[in-house]
Amino acid sequence: MSALSSRHLMVIQDLTKADILTVLDAARSFKEVNERPLKKLPTLRGRTVVNLFLEPSTRTRTSFELAAKRLSADGINFTASASATTKGESLVDTAQTLDAMGCDMVVIRHAFAGSPQMLARNMRAHIVNGGDGKHQHPTQALLDLFTIRERFGHFEGLKVAIVGDIAHSRVFGSLAPALRLLGAEVTAVAPPTLLPARPALLGAEVSHSLDAGLGGYDVVYMLRIQLERIERAPFPTLREYARLYGIGLERLARLKEGAVIMHPGPVNRGVELSSEAVDAARNLLLYQVNAGVAVRMALMYLLLGGDKDGIAA
Repeated sequence: MSALSSRHLMVIQDLTKADILTVLDAARSFKEVNERPLKKLPTLRGRTVVNLFLEPSTRTRTSFELAAKRLSADGINFTASASATTKGESLVDTAQTLDAMGCDMVVIRHAFAGSPQMLARNMRAHIVNGGDGKHQHPTQALLDLFTIRERFGHFEGLKVAIVGDIAHSRVFGSLAPALRLLGAEVTAVAPPTLLPARPALLGAEVSHSLDAGLGGYDVVYMLRIQLERIERAPFPTLREYARLYGIGLERLARLKEGAVIMHPGPVNRGVELSSEAVDAARNLLLYQVNAGVAVRMALMYLLLGGDKDGIAA
């Protein structure tokens, strides 16, 4: 069993290139496990994983829950409505309470950036960032990387467009630097109003036109328009956004041979993707969802030092 270089995963920069490849290699083994009729392993028996989701989530929370169950870990799930934070308890108080219970790992999703770091300062457990505000979502990046490698077999030289709400996207915050680390070329495609104030700090090429490079991209990664995070309307209407930056039948036909579409979900149908694009064979959204369980199993296994024989049980 190969351990990671960090005790926690709070930002994608916690992982080296070798760490990322280690996670992806382990995830391949766990993906095979998830295809068996009996999917449960004894790998983390006796370990306790807490899912502390203080922001709404379906895919990510369920994926972490399944990952823990399939590794035989004891899982405890807290949502915002079930947490004592609704009674005024601070996040530090929550962290210290969980620490006193002796849990081994806490997966946190929170509306405020930096929440995972706050937990790490007040707990002995391994901390995994399940998404913090507009900042980062490193396990989403890992499952996206797994999906890309399974499809193309490599990262070096791949041209990846990440399209849409860059300014509010924690997905971009984790995926773009990881892709660059692994040798891919990343272009952020968005109207100026959906880019940060200093786009040069993204470390990626910037384009305001999806059509300009559409036929040259290997991966077109469509970001969800996060209406809940947008303070002021950054474009005239959703219809106008879809016309300029959405993928429908016409843009589907212009993608290069072998190119794929990705999306972190949930999709705003008719905005980022038309119904035809959601259902197209080259859309890997459901593969990403499936990969998420395997990747999170791999991460738990590596961080918690699971039984090395349990992976093949």
